[in-house]
Amino acid sequence: MPCLWPLLSLLRACWEGLWNEKWLAVFARYRFSLVILFCHVVLLVSRPALGFCSLSLTWEYVLEMLSVIPPIFIIMGLMDVWISKEMMMKYMRKGAGLKGSFFAFLLGAFSSGPLYAAFPVAGMFLKKGSSHANVFLFLGAWSTAKIPMMLFEAAQLGSKFAGIRFALNTAGIVILSFIIEKTTTPQEQENLYQKICTR
Repeated sequence: MPCLWPLLSLLRACWEGLWNEKWLAVFARYRFSLVILFCHVVLLVSRPALGFCSLSLTWEYVLEMLSVIPPIFIIMGLMDVWISKEMMMKYMRKGAGLKGSFFAFLLGAFSSGPLYAAFPVAGMFLKKGSSHANVFLFLGAWSTAKIPMMLFEAAQLGSKFAGIRFALNTAGIVILSFIIEKTTTPQEQENLYQKICTR
């Protein structure tokens, strides 16, 4: 029995070490991933077939993200070096008018890739001084108004349907972008900017 005391002491030290502020911050940041991992473990134990199916789907999504995210970060690094803050503020700052809004919409509309790839780019735009409305326009265009997707849609569902859908989505994106900017307080905008800059 006395030989177990060193092992129990080690386990207690590890347990206490997990609950310091550093580890709690890590758990808080990755809580969603940890919950998903826990659900996978429960499924594997209770229903192995469903658990393995869930794991394979998760692995496919991880591989898809790994194929998209690194090129996006490379492009972001190049844009951060090549595009100065002054240039970004000239074209996409608050008060740039229709020129800035049109430029932001085109950047999103001619992009490719899933929506989660757009958020790091949007964060970089905010760092460079873009207005919130133009960033929302960029995200809206990326999510629902992609030109390559519209061409495929026109071929499959007809150009009339694709044109009406594109026009309605564009109007909705523009209206919502400016509503969101107007209803976001300066304090909320500053908090968002600080959160992006500290990452």
